[in-house]
Amino acid sequence: MYVNKNPYAVGQLFKMYDRCSHCDTKYKIEPSFFYGAMYVSYGVGIAFAVAAFVISFLLLETSLKITFIAIVATLIVFMPVIIRLSRNIWINLFMKYDPKRNG
Repeated sequence: MYVNKNPYAVGQLFKMYDRCSHCDTKYKIEPSFFYGAMYVSYGVGIAFAVAAFVISFLLLETSLKITFIAIVATLIVFMPVIIRLSRNIWINLFMKYDPKRNG
């Protein structure tokens, strides 16, 4: 789906192919299609933040200040992953991947 598979290549984070190389499906159904992925990104970000809280506060038993720093650091470090994961979830809500379909 993405021109560069590395999500941490920030300059190419949003660069996608126009069509699937396997089935020729057009990725951008309409202009601004992926704006909806922002809503998914919110939920995915919350999931990452809750995971950071559970690990930091409940498992490692750190203070609330350190836990807050861990949550913020987690969200910053995983931001490119969250963005791409959200786009993938969003497009899969509207399209079904069929490995047998050929272009």
